[in-house]
Amino acid sequence: GSLMPHRAHASVRPLPGDSMKSTRPTSRDIARLAEVSQATVSRALRNSPLVRPETRERIESIARQLSYRTDRRAAGLRTRRSSTLALLLFEESSEDGQINPFFLSMLGHITRATARRGLDLLVSFQQLSDDWHTEYQLSNRADGLILLGYGDYISSMPRLQKLAEAGANFVIWGPDVDGTPGRYVRTDNTAGGLQATRHLLRLGRKHIAYFGSSSDRWPEFQARCSGYERALREAGIEPDPRLSVEAQSSEQAGHEAATGLLDSGVPFDALFAASDLIAMGAIGALRDHGRSVPGDVAVVGFDDIAAAAHFIPPLTTVQQDTHRAADMLVDNLLKMTSGEPVESALIEPKLVIRGSCGGSAHA
Repeated sequence: GSLMPHRAHASVRPLPGDSMKSTRPTSRDIARLAEVSQATVSRALRNSPLVRPETRERIESIARQLSYRTDRRAAGLRTRRSSTLALLLFEESSEDGQINPFFLSMLGHITRATARRGLDLLVSFQQLSDDWHTEYQLSNRADGLILLGYGDYISSMPRLQKLAEAGANFVIWGPDVDGTPGRYVRTDNTAGGLQATRHLLRLGRKHIAYFGSSSDRWPEFQARCSGYERALREAGIEPDPRLSVEAQSSEQAGHEAATGLLDSGVPFDALFAASDLIAMGAIGALRDHGRSVPGDVAVVGFDDIAAAAHFIPPLTTVQQDTHRAADMLVDNLLKMTSGEPVESALIEPKLVIRGSCGGSAHA
């Protein structure tokens, strides 16, 4: 992907040159001579407390003998930090090039969070190539990485594991799917699905549809679906598979999902959409078919993007706290770069009630 440097203080600095000699010693060379893994070399060279002192001394001695320390851009052996974090945004490319507004909100808050801490933020839109991680921490462009919106977890996971094995400092906005402690900051998506569906049930709606994915390839949506199904069962309603429609996070997907369900003739009086974009597209399709919102169909979205409050009707939605998430991502990453222990964080969502459910607007 194209690389777009961005300084959190609103000035722009050029990236370091990309030329690297293949004859320079690598962490693999050090690992082979020290008879340890590359991950151990990376940890030792950043003074991680996870490496025994005698092992670290042996690795540092070999690195000095190889003149590894003379290359500031090589992985790990640097005496001072770059004071820069990298944010890598992975998103399925769309024909119009639009970025999901939720990620724009996250990007804004992370930019401000780094600026408040006197750090620069390097922003890049990336494809998940085999060696993208070497362009950042491992080449001294950034002290650590924040990963946002990398889509299909099944295809992403091997590359994330490769990043972990390389000893890189990184945190992820998303669900903890590989069990790596300290790596994840995420919303309690199951709780959000529960809140949304319980609210629709309290309004007296009985036939509640779900638009989103239930696949383990999209675990955030899957968790929202799990909350939806649990709320129905709590109310003595067995989820109807005909009312669960696969949809990715776009208005077009929401429009197509609603159109397909309406054309099927399966009755529904409410809809929980796994994202606000899906909900907005679905409301458009409902209007096209002469259905009123919230009269005929009450609708709840998920995310609380900026447009949700100004949509017609204003969208009831499950709010993700992007401000708090940004602070946690940056703080966890800084602790990680300092060798401090970190724990994955779970953020409680909040239902924001607006006109698409027929209720009065309040938080």
